[in-house]
Amino acid sequence: MLSKEELVELSINDTKAFNEAINGKYVDLSETDFSNSTIEGAIFDNVDLTSSSFADSQLTDVKFVGCDLTSVDFTRTKLIECVFTESTLNGADFSYATVQYCGFPDSDLAGTIVMEADLSNSDFTMSENLSACRFDDTTVWPDSEYLPEDFDSSYSDDLSSLKDEDDFESSDY
Repeated sequence: MLSKEELVELSINDTKAFNEAINGKYVDLSETDFSNSTIEGAIFDNVDLTSSSFADSQLTDVKFVGCDLTSVDFTRTKLIECVFTESTLNGADFSYATVQYCGFPDSDLAGTIVMEADLSNSDFTMSENLSACRFDDTTVWPDSEYLPEDFDSSYSDDLSSLKDEDDFESSDY
């Protein structure tokens, strides 16, 4: 099996060889640095990418199938026509990213961060736990037809539930 460094090099420079090298095998690429790269047409199938970084990269037509993308850094990344199928994205960070024409079927997005991200034209209808992601009023969401029925994309800055103990009035009881 190739080393992590060799697989990263293939994913950037020879996606056909990369796809053949990992085809059908479990591959551990956790804590791998893909930042500042351009990757086109790679297929990450059953790959552990936990705590890896794709920051400041451009990913086009990349498929993540059954991957562990827990805590992966996608900040400032441009993702075009990528698919995240049956993948775990818990704690993944898409802050300041552009996510265009991407799909997230059966992917778990609990804890995913999408602050100031542009998610327009992407499909989240079949994603799981989108309501448990973190976003702000600058996050650009796709039309409601591409969001789960129970998801509310309106941002609320209601912090009343986060009061300190000192904020409560004392009682005689």
